[in-house]
Amino acid sequence: MNEIEQKYAISPYVMEIRDKVRRFIDEKVIPVETVIEKGEQDGRQVLKELQAKAKEEGIWALGLPKEIGGGGMKFMDYVYINEVIGRSEAAMFALGTHTAQDGTMLNLFGTEEQKKRWLYPMVNGEINPSVGLTEPNVAGSDPTLIQSTAYLDGDEWVINAHKWFTTGANRAAFTTLFCVTEPDEPNRHKRASMIIVPTNTPGYEIVRVVPTMGHTSGGHCEIRLTNVRVPKENLLGARGEGFVIAQKRLGPGRIYHCMRWLGQSQRAFDLMCHRALNRYAHGSLLSEKQMIQKFIADSATEIQSARLMTLEAARKIDRGEDARIDIAMIKVYGAKVLHDVIDRAIQVHGALGVTADTPLEKMYREARYARIYDGPDEAHTATIARRILRKYQQEESWDPANF
Repeated sequence: MNEIEQKYAISPYVMEIRDKVRRFIDEKVIPVETVIEKGEQDGRQVLKELQAKAKEEGIWALGLPKEIGGGGMKFMDYVYINEVIGRSEAAMFALGTHTAQDGTMLNLFGTEEQKKRWLYPMVNGEINPSVGLTEPNVAGSDPTLIQSTAYLDGDEWVINAHKWFTTGANRAAFTTLFCVTEPDEPNRHKRASMIIVPTNTPGYEIVRVVPTMGHTSGGHCEIRLTNVRVPKENLLGARGEGFVIAQKRLGPGRIYHCMRWLGQSQRAFDLMCHRALNRYAHGSLLSEKQMIQKFIADSATEIQSARLMTLEAARKIDRGEDARIDIAMIKVYGAKVLHDVIDRAIQVHGALGVTADTPLEKMYREARYARIYDGPDEAHTATIARRILRKYQQEESWDPANF
């Protein structure tokens, strides 16, 4: 085994779990994913049954720590699992991975009381979370512009906020809200805090589920909080620590996305290859045409490149190293690969590719969001450049192996 193979080797145990998860998704989740995605009563019942089966089979919440009810897998091992889960959006909910970002955040910063009330039931699949970061009137990529406010009145926080893309708020038990609590703080990055707000609190209003790309199935909610009051104990972490907490949530969240994008890309790739081998046109199968062969070769190369970049970022996280540059790189590159592979798959399918008869048209819509959420490409690209140039300003050079 050479150095590269040793570096990214997958253990027999992880491979066994990976195969088990793959079978569960292909055999149990994908056949009913459209029912689940509609969000109706039948779909909710199907999802509950799948969640119970996932727990029985020992494949529930594998990427979260054992002490909060997860599987305790290391980041690098979890890449191999989460890329398979990424094959189906419904699989995230069926296997309890949709709470990974909020679970990480609450586990790191929550009080024991907060964990009992919110974290443990959430990881167990009893309640759903949501987070209120983005606002319609300011740039989401610059959290120092946030306009939502909260102030203490006795033993209660009084909150006024207008958020959107508070994904899942329409089915969530609570929203962790990012709002300004220290308006006079000179350091703009220490003005905001995180406060847990139950969604049934008086004054909490779901204005609408925002239509995106012609659909509302994503549950991207616009919410408004008017003089909402919650106990001061609902503060998550310390006052003025909201920016730090958000980054601790978003950092792992970005790589979770990249893991799942590998699965989405691979599923689109599988569909493209099957289509190419079975569709006849202009005297031969599509698979015999050089243009289609290039689609397949380019896609395979890009997926594998993204996989190795994701594994390297995960390896650094497991070793406690600074992985910010690696995460920024894979967030930008992974989103591009996701889009391009799905786009080629649609092209190979022709008219069929833009219908709901295959999952490709939904995957394509979701892929476009990838370049925006959890930080737009432009912000991550600027971060990459700044951090690399800093090395040269210090009369050093950028070494990809040790950066």
